Amino acid sequence: MTSDLLGQGTDPLALAERWVGEGRKVALATVVETWGSAPRPVGSHLVIDSEGNFEGSVSGGCVEGAVVGEAIDVLESRAPKMLEFGVADETAWQVGLSCGGRIKVYVEPVA
Repeated sequence: MTSDLLGQGTDPLALAERWVGEGRKVALATVVETWGSAPRPVGSHLVIDSEGNFEGSVSGGCVEGAVVGEAIDVLESRAPKMLEFGVADETAWQVGLSCGGRIKVYVEPVA
């Protein structure tokens, strides 16, 4: 997995449009709910292509890696998914949400 333009301030939605125009299969992950301490606000986006390239952010740490993996599954199945990460989840420490927050991320195929 690699970030296409990490640190260059590229708008993930504009990048998704560009990637679709290039013929890539693209998924969009969007933070739809947060509780407590969450690294990114509702409306934050991560765009992912079928090769695992990504741009944007929905959380940070291992959450992004988990979302990228799920996005690739979404691209293969063409079925959107709602993901939830948080301290109540036994994997909270593994995905980097040990600070007490929870997030819901909706992942959908764009093209």
